[in-house]
Amino acid sequence: MKTEKLELVCPAGTPAALRAAVDAGADTVYCGFRDATNARNFPGLNFSREELGEGIEYARSHGSKVLVALNTYPEAGNPDPWHKAVEDAADLGAHALIMADLGLLAYAAEKRPDTRRHLSVQASASNPDAINYYKNTFDVKRVVLPRVLTVPEIAALNREIDVETEVFVFGGLCVMAEGRCSLSSYATGQSPNMNGVCSPASHVRYEDKGNKMVSKLGDFTINSFKESEAAGYPTLCKGRFVTQDKASYLFEDPTSLNAAQYLPELMEAGVTALKIEGRQRGKAYIAQVVAAFRKAADAAANGEAVPALGLERITEGQRETTGAYNKRWQ
Repeated sequence: MKTEKLELVCPAGTPAALRAAVDAGADTVYCGFRDATNARNFPGLNFSREELGEGIEYARSHGSKVLVALNTYPEAGNPDPWHKAVEDAADLGAHALIMADLGLLAYAAEKRPDTRRHLSVQASASNPDAINYYKNTFDVKRVVLPRVLTVPEIAALNREIDVETEVFVFGGLCVMAEGRCSLSSYATGQSPNMNGVCSPASHVRYEDKGNKMVSKLGDFTINSFKESEAAGYPTLCKGRFVTQDKASYLFEDPTSLNAAQYLPELMEAGVTALKIEGRQRGKAYIAQVVAAFRKAADAAANGEAVPALGLERITEGQRETTGAYNKRWQ
């Protein structure tokens, strides 16, 4: 198993966030175009072609790399925007393209073979047969693993594949088979996989009911907050619903992943890269999280104890979880 220093892959939803990530010590930054080709297609986020070119140049001048996420699924009969995104990202000098769709992978492998291809978490590939298929068919160099595997499972997987693995270590969680979520599209008519939006802000409403605040997504009530509670964003899978006369978070609690304590084990398991989630976050958040994980990754590489990161105040609900890394269910 490899024990090299873990590559720190950090999010950038804006040019300012990209610069903040690079300045804080990111080895690699991932971002997307300002259109439906990436799965964070929110108003005010993402990059024009000119901004991406400038961002790649800034990162390169500071010794960092840029990955471009083209991780939504092209519309039937309309692949041109995705094909153009492949061509433009490659022309601008992206280090790699992050993709999930088989057809888009095939296009990139044929048309731009010299630009690395990474398999997006949206593909939900988590077993040797699936990953080796992408490797053998499209020469995928790296796979971003779904957030459902334990460290021993990741180690076992790495023994059976000849592909770099990248794992999430901080930020949001997804309780669905990643890349296959239907909840948001059911509620809003906009799909995370096709339109690049999950629980889009255009469908969010808050209603003041006097002694409580109700959050809604489209026509659906997602949560109800007492006056003493902070009203969170109505992400559908993190809603509080009543079942058997009891209100609870049925799918997922509003908490953030923090797997910093597992960095030494992930190194031993053969992981290549650590991924921080959060392209919708601002530059101050990005700078703080990246700087903290820079120290953590450096400590792990030096055989030192991973320090406490002190990020609790900026996590969702100010609570953290180690997610499936410490999974106790089967």
